[in-house]
Amino acid sequence: MYVEWRRQTRAGLRRVQQAAVPLYERTRHFRIYEPGVIPGLVQTPAYATTLMGAIIAFQQIPDDTEAAVAARIDRQRVLRQGNHTFAILLEESALRAQVADPEVMAGQLGHLLQVASLPSVSLGVIPQATQRTMWPVEGFWIFDDERVLVELVTAEVTVTQPREIELYLRTFTALAELAVYGTAARSLITEAINVLG
Repeated sequence: MYVEWRRQTRAGLRRVQQAAVPLYERTRHFRIYEPGVIPGLVQTPAYATTLMGAIIAFQQIPDDTEAAVAARIDRQRVLRQGNHTFAILLEESALRAQVADPEVMAGQLGHLLQVASLPSVSLGVIPQATQRTMWPVEGFWIFDDERVLVELVTAEVTVTQPREIELYLRTFTALAELAVYGTAARSLITEAINVLG
């Protein structure tokens, strides 16, 4: 299932954010891999505003940044409500990609440290200097074992074929084995904050 962004975003990004709420609410186990940005589920309003504003400008879609950010932040309630668990894997480059000004980035990375302390969240960071047995791939989200969402520049791809989901599960496992967790992950986040000055 391949749906072009231009079709989904004709009226802006708010509707796209709201459309995901039922999926978020029914999913029990989230597995998220992001190579280049902080995932929406753990973004601060300021980071989301900067990122969504850039997407809106780049894609040349109607500017509903404020409403889209509000919808994105609202769906983060699944982090603290209900019976959900979250395994989040980030490449170190996602921590260091300055998609916002240093103050916003520092706030975002500080927020990431707070989210990582939640009992339902496992946060792993794959250090840049790691010897790779699994190469970086496109960002993807696995919802239980039922579907995978992949965001491309032009479209959102929904994978529901069991054999394809299995490949994403194997990919996630291989990437998770490269990651550091706990104190080591927090150290990488803190280093990224310190670099901001």
